[in-house]
Amino acid sequence: MSVDPSIKAWLTLSLIRGLGGEGARHLLREFGSPEAVLAAPASLLKSFVKPEVASAIGKGIAEEELAATLAWLAEDQNHLVTLGDSDYPQSLLNISDPPLLLYVKGRRDLLNVNAIAIVGSRHATPQGIANAEEFSRTLSESGLCIISGMAHGIDAAAHRGALAGQGSSIALVGTGLDKVYPSANRDLAHALAKQGAMISEFPLGTPPVASNFPRRNRLISGMSIGCLVVEASLQSGSLITARQAMEQGRDVFAIPGSIHSPLSRGCHKLIKQGAKLVETAQDILEELSGLFVGTKILPESTASDGGLLEQIGFDPVSMDSLCLRSGLTVSQLSAMLLTLELEGRIAALPGGLFQRIH
Repeated sequence: MSVDPSIKAWLTLSLIRGLGGEGARHLLREFGSPEAVLAAPASLLKSFVKPEVASAIGKGIAEEELAATLAWLAEDQNHLVTLGDSDYPQSLLNISDPPLLLYVKGRRDLLNVNAIAIVGSRHATPQGIANAEEFSRTLSESGLCIISGMAHGIDAAAHRGALAGQGSSIALVGTGLDKVYPSANRDLAHALAKQGAMISEFPLGTPPVASNFPRRNRLISGMSIGCLVVEASLQSGSLITARQAMEQGRDVFAIPGSIHSPLSRGCHKLIKQGAKLVETAQDILEELSGLFVGTKILPESTASDGGLLEQIGFDPVSMDSLCLRSGLTVSQLSAMLLTLELEGRIAALPGGLFQRIH
């Protein structure tokens, strides 16, 4: 198998036990390249790292340790993107701990596009799922790539909505890319690998260890120009992502909810801390419009609806309530609702409810 020696050197350096990202970056600054680091005598390396790490670098790693990754790289659409590559995500160069390399499955061209993170609870409500999908679809249609973590709930909904738009979607995962976690999202993972991208900083074979996911979250926020939290309890991991986004200088947005819902409290806490309250995807697009070019702000529709949109409002409403508000018959109302849904101006929700989305 023919492999670029430079890629092999980067991979070897990343797999040296005990070195870590910070240590590897320090050595790269001193020696200039992975090849130079690996060729340096242990006596010199000891000036920069612990003796046992210097010894490990001198020994390198066995070919068997590289074999699985090299075989994975030979498959179509699998990539290793190193800190020295021109298409390494430029936004990650500005965070405190950029990964030495990224394992990428899917579209490498998405690594430097305008993106926004959408995160939230794994135990989302049906309304939260609907909000995540609709915000994501609208933002994707406007040209933004949607980044999330492929977890149950809000993450999965955000990916699904994004894949329906032109901006596509990226999943940052906390395992090796040869594993799918959670396994129930296997079909979603295949769709992301085909239409978008899956990315991990963790070597192949890495299992779903709990400590990896908060670490992964800094990349979700780091690759984005903003972060939207849809639903979150006060203990939600999505608050970690939001906090990291704030620390990285990214805009943070939150959707408010009922004061009685535990899944609204995390969003309300973020709003109190300075996150921007948003009610529509348009709010986000207008807020971010000065940070990038090429993303379109959605115009207000001029279609005639006889004032029905105002009657619907932005909270879920039933057909019976709309009949009372509008004075229309069920048959008249059904025809108008179908038109508005086809225009993408309202969404039909579970339980026979409708909600305005633009």
